[in-house]
Amino acid sequence: MTHQLKDGSQVLQVGMLARVEGEGGMHIEIKDGVVESVKLNIFEPPRFYEAFLRGRKYTEPPDITARICGICPVAYQSASTEAIEAIAGAVTTPEIQAMRRLLYCGEWIESHSLHIFMLHAPDFLGYDSVIEMAADYGPVVEMALRLKKAGNDLMELVGGRAIHPVNVKVGGFYRMPTKAQMLALRPALERGLEEAFETVKLVSTFDFPDMEQPYEYVALRHPDYYAIERGTVVSTSGVTFPVSEFPKHIKEFHVEHSNALHAKFDDTMYMVGPLARYTLNFHQLSDRCKEAALAAGLGETCRNQFKSIIVRAVELAYAFEEALRIIDGWKDGAAPSVPVGPAKGEGMGASEAPRGIIFHRYVTDENGIIEDAQIVPPTSQNQPSIELDLKTAAQKWVDMDDHALTHLCEHAIRNYDPCISCATHFLDLRIKRS
Repeated sequence: MTHQLKDGSQVLQVGMLARVEGEGGMHIEIKDGVVESVKLNIFEPPRFYEAFLRGRKYTEPPDITARICGICPVAYQSASTEAIEAIAGAVTTPEIQAMRRLLYCGEWIESHSLHIFMLHAPDFLGYDSVIEMAADYGPVVEMALRLKKAGNDLMELVGGRAIHPVNVKVGGFYRMPTKAQMLALRPALERGLEEAFETVKLVSTFDFPDMEQPYEYVALRHPDYYAIERGTVVSTSGVTFPVSEFPKHIKEFHVEHSNALHAKFDDTMYMVGPLARYTLNFHQLSDRCKEAALAAGLGETCRNQFKSIIVRAVELAYAFEEALRIIDGWKDGAAPSVPVGPAKGEGMGASEAPRGIIFHRYVTDENGIIEDAQIVPPTSQNQPSIELDLKTAAQKWVDMDDHALTHLCEHAIRNYDPCISCATHFLDLRIKRS
């Protein structure tokens, strides 16, 4: 909706931005054809998870933090267990780590499927929602639902349920799924793998706006495989450090227009997420995923955030490959957990949520009671780059009419698959021209 103000400037207001998780607003001011100000206003009230973790037992973070997000609870569980285990000096077994990776593959599958088809594809295909898209792309939407179900089923088997898994504990799991239970999912995962590669081909045919950004990329890297559930922090500038040192490099700070913290990496704006993982770890993808990515028009690096949908599709295929690999190599009889007792200290953990790297830090006393907690989610880290993307896009296409520019700015936000509060509400978009 466009409003003409008395001073002659224009305000374009979008009362509801669909396909974005959370409540926030954006304000763009344009004067004489120059974009002067862009603010992504996160006005949703704080949820105080860090505050009410204080005073809780060291065993509780996996269950409490999982409730932060219904789409990526495993990211919070994985980083929190790693941090607590670091305090206690606990070392998990290869079987426990494999099962954690399998659970995380389920999350990547369901989250990437949801984003690619339900949240992002409508932007490229000209639909307001996947419901409208289904009328013309019925078989594609049916495939999307199958892909997402495969991820949900995997999370339910390993995690106990698909939303807010209950089988995760500090030290591992309460129980291990059996080989037979996992093999029962294999046909769906095999089909999902082929459909994931079809997805790469499909999204590569979309029309992508030409906009590349020279951001610092930050992601995890593991020596043995494409990092998902753990790793060492690396960046495109060559900086690398263990997760235990993240507070020295990642600094959070307040901005006036947001209830969510921003962050800097060594005093520099940076970006996390699929493009960062892909650019920093392309060499660790499978040969088939590499071939699919290159055939889809990606290089070994990607700096066009609009093409993140292709990268997510490649990661979707990789998650299916990894799930099948772990299942095929599994042998029953592994202990579900290792003992982890209370300990005094400070511990850090990190994992790669579908939207990007997430950091956890906990301080406990000698009884294992949490004295301090810090959670740095990917969307808060990406807020500055989202704002700069919006400013760059608005300036590059400033001559568009308000309707087209609004759509482009909404699209630029959805490139990041932002999870503002892990609940879908609205975003109030205002473009002021004078």
